[in-house]
This record gives sequence, C-alpha cells and structure tokens, in this order.
Amino acid sequence: MKTNLLLAFIAIALMVQCSSPTTNPIDYSSVSQVKTGAPVSVMLTSYSTTLLANGRDHDRLRIAITDSLNREITSVTNPIKLFVSGDGRVTALDGSDLVMQTDTSGASFTELILENGESNLLFVAGTQPGKVKVEARSGKLWPGAHEIHTLPADFVMMKPTADQLPPTTKEIDRMMGADISFLPQIEDQGLKFLDKGVEKDAIGLLREHGLNTIRLRIFVNPETENGYSPEQGYCGLPYTLEMANRIKKAGMKFLLDFHYSDYWADPQQQFKPQSWANLDFETLKDSVKEYTTHVMMALEKQGTPPDMVQIGNEINHGMLWPEGHIDHPDQLAGLLKAGVAGVEAVDPNVPVMMHIALGGQNEEAVFWLDNMIARGVHFDIIGLSYYPRWHGTLNDLNQNLTDLAKRYNKPVNVVEYSDYKKEVHDIAFNIPDNMGKGACIWEPLNFRSGLFDKDGRTTELFSVYDNLSKKYLNQK
Repeated sequence: MKTNLLLAFIAIALMVQCSSPTTNPIDYSSVSQVKTGAPVSVMLTSYSTTLLANGRDHDRLRIAITDSLNREITSVTNPIKLFVSGDGRVTALDGSDLVMQTDTSGASFTELILENGESNLLFVAGTQPGKVKVEARSGKLWPGAHEIHTLPADFVMMKPTADQLPPTTKEIDRMMGADISFLPQIEDQGLKFLDKGVEKDAIGLLREHGLNTIRLRIFVNPETENGYSPEQGYCGLPYTLEMANRIKKAGMKFLLDFHYSDYWADPQQQFKPQSWANLDFETLKDSVKEYTTHVMMALEKQGTPPDMVQIGNEINHGMLWPEGHIDHPDQLAGLLKAGVAGVEAVDPNVPVMMHIALGGQNEEAVFWLDNMIARGVHFDIIGLSYYPRWHGTLNDLNQNLTDLAKRYNKPVNVVEYSDYKKEVHDIAFNIPDNMGKGACIWEPLNFRSGLFDKDGRTTELFSVYDNLSKKYLNQK
C-alpha cells in the first residue's frame, strides 16, 4: 500500500511539472529582502480586508520587519504585539487559538515571535458586520495596521459570465506616470526644481527623464471647511484645468482621478461631498453622472481632455459612504455606472479605469471585480496601488497582476506606488500578452521619494527612469 501511495504521489508530481509553464516566474525576494539591517517599520499584510461576518470567513495575516527602504529583514526576531479591535479573532494557521491578553487601556492583543523574519497567522471574522482594526507593534518601530471591513453574512456573491468579460478594445498605451497633484501647493510655497543645477519646470523635468503621463486627483469642493484645502481649493476644478493645460503643453498624457469627495478618498474613508450629504440615492447617482460630465466638458472645452479616467480612488471598500459602501454592492455598482456614463457622455472613446488598493491581495481583488463586473460595471483597465507595507511582496504583486489580466481579459496598471521603482515597472511591463500597461508613481516631487533632495535638486535615482524609458518606451 505504501509503495502504491508513493507511486501515486510521484505521478501527480510529474503531472504538475508537465503542466507548468516552461519558464518560472521571477523571484523578487532577493530584492525585497535583506539578511540584516536597521529595523524601521512593521509590515502587516492582510491578504483580504473584506470578509463576511459569518464567524468563519478568514484571511491570512503576514508580519515582517522592514528597513528604511521597506526591505524585509530576514534575521530579526523582534517580539510583536498584535492588537485586534472589533468583532474578530486571530488564530494560528492551523486554526488553533492564540493566547490573548489585555493591556492597561483594555485593548486585546497576542504576542508573537518572528521566525526567519516573518510570522503568518489567520484573522477570523466575527458575526457582527463592521470594521475591525488589526495593528502590529514592535517597540518604537512604526506600526503596521489594517482596517478589515466585515460584511453581512447574507451578502449576495456574484460572478461574471463569459459574455461580461470581453477584451478591451480601446487603445491603451504604455505608461510611465507620476501623480504630482501637490505641485501647485509646492510652487506656492516657493520650492524650485533643479536638474544638474539648472532650474526647470517640474512637468518638463519629468518628461525629460522618460515619464510620459501625469495623474491628477480632483476633489468636488475642496475649499469647504472640512475639505482638503479650505479656502484655497487646491485639487478642485480650477486648479485641475490649469494643471491640465500645463500637462498638454509639455506633450504629456493626462490621467484624471475622480475622488468623488471634498477630501481624501481611500479604503478607510470615502466621505460624500458636503453638498451631496443629504441626497437620496437616486439623486446621488444623478449627481455623480452630472458632476463627472461637468468636469469632462470643462476639460474638453479648453482643449485638454484626459487620456484616461479613474472612477473613484482605491474603491475596494466602495465610495460615497454609506450608500456606496461595499456592503451595498448593487448601490456601489449603480454609482460606478453613473460615473462611467458621465465620462462617456463627453468622450465614449477614453479608457476608463477602476482603481483598487490591492496590489498583492489577489483574493480580495477577485472578490471586488467579480461582484462589480457581474453587476454590470463596464471599464477598460484595472488599476492597483502597491505599497509593500500594506499590499504584500513583489512576488504577490507579480502573481496578482498576472492572474487579474488573464482572468478578466483586461490590461492592468500599478497606478500608485513609491518603492521598488525599477521592479514595479519590470513586473508591470512583463505581464503576458502585453497586458501590463505600466505604473504611476505617487508624488515623486516629495523628497521622501528619493528622486529629489529637500532643496528640489534631482538625485541619481532618476537614472532608473532614464533606463526604464529606453527599455520599455523605446525612448532614446
């Protein structure tokens, strides 16, 4: 019997090997990990931040310690305190319970020791829908945290049919982009930008180093008291029109990012604009469409239409809460469709992106895309954020992009990133069948990006973009 079992396992192993691709995916661990270093931050990846509140649904948590370059340090054995606030619990990977303690503030936590620089465990959702905060702390290091949204147990799961997954037909060019929405604020503060000692316009400087696209966020009424920019109104429509003119005059492409808020919109906050706060749902949908069309027409009128449009920003937990939260999937889909309709009313040929903050979190990305596509949301390209402190390893990113492009028959783009500038582009531009369309760095004009010093002078790191543009955009 043992011999037969052994032969069976060998046969299965051979079958798996024979069915595998002829080339193995690149392992980026040698780039994202170092054996030793000075610890700076705790990395916490929750491989799904959307779960069902049924007492069983779960996801994997991975904890590591990183250095100042966000590289995992594999030799550290730092003790970790993992805090859980909300209806849920953490267990070992095999489901066995962990010893929980309570600190002097009443917070619940468990203590962990890293092995080979990491710790893996499970978060199990409770039975009350809501938000659960999971935070990993280690001494004075910068903590890692996630907000996990648990949905009603009767959430209606849907999957798209084959006819809902047609290939994208709109032309989508390769992108080496930069979100520089802060530029007007930076310039108003008097900061100048210098390249090899010569003062230059920031947009033209980026173009000279191979970048070809500028991404701009737009808020509805940022000038309101609780808005992003009280009184000044940075990132409102007037500033967007001005920046769009500069982008087009510089010969660059323009990606417009609708936040549908007066303030930052991301997985932890998707606040409705103040002027939409008391609208009923049907009027809210109409407002999304009308506002989107208004912005698009203003850009079209001045001859600076966007080359791509995002409907929402990092919307894996939804947008325009509470009506558009992911726990109301039909309403979220309705709002997204209204945004798409607003774009297409002005330019039916511009590519539309759906942007989720799930660079390495495949399970949650599939959950979101399945449920939105099955509910009739049409778009042309999938955008993801990738920040390793929250979104997993480079290998996770590579696997996720590859799977999503194949699964949904749509191109993919890393529309926000900061670390691993070369590797993110290498991954994005090497997705099979030319389905990877590039990446867009978030706020490179800040000295923390490493591309400029505090006085606005370029650094040697720009050579990465010089080389990437030659390699992937055929720019000399």
